[in-house]
Amino acid sequence: MHLSLVSVVVDDYDAAIDFFVGVLGFELAADDPAVTSSGGQPKRWVIVRPPGTTTGLLLARADGAAQAAVVGNQTGGRVGFFLDVDDFDATYTRLSEAGVRFVRPPVAEPFGQVAVFLDIAGNKWDLRGPAEAPS
Repeated sequence: MHLSLVSVVVDDYDAAIDFFVGVLGFELAADDPAVTSSGGQPKRWVIVRPPGTTTGLLLARADGAAQAAVVGNQTGGRVGFFLDVDDFDATYTRLSEAGVRFVRPPVAEPFGQVAVFLDIAGNKWDLRGPAEAPS
C-alpha cells in the first residue's frame, strides 16, 4: 500500500503548473483532458510530483463556490504539506530568489532545519532539511 495522490485545489491549472514545476522543480507527470463528475464540464487531470517520487499532487481547479472557498486554506491555516530536501540552504535560497513567499524564516529543530512557505494557492508548506552539522 502507498499513498499515490493528494489533491490541492487551485484557481488556475497553468499558474499552478508554473509554480510547482517551474519554481519548486517538480515534474509534470500528467496533464490530460477530463470532465467533471457533476455536470460533465471540461477539466484537466494534472499531476505534479517531486523528481524520483511516486506520490504526487493532483492539481484540481476549483469547481463551484464551495471548492473555491478552500483554495489556499485546505488545512484550516495549518501547515499541511511537507517538502523534504537534502540541501536546505541551497533550496531555501533558490526558492526565495524565485519569489516564493516564506512566512516563517528558517529555524533549527531537533529533526533538522525548517521554514514555512506558501504555495501558489496560499497553502502552508514546511521546507525541511537535515540537521546542520555541529561546528
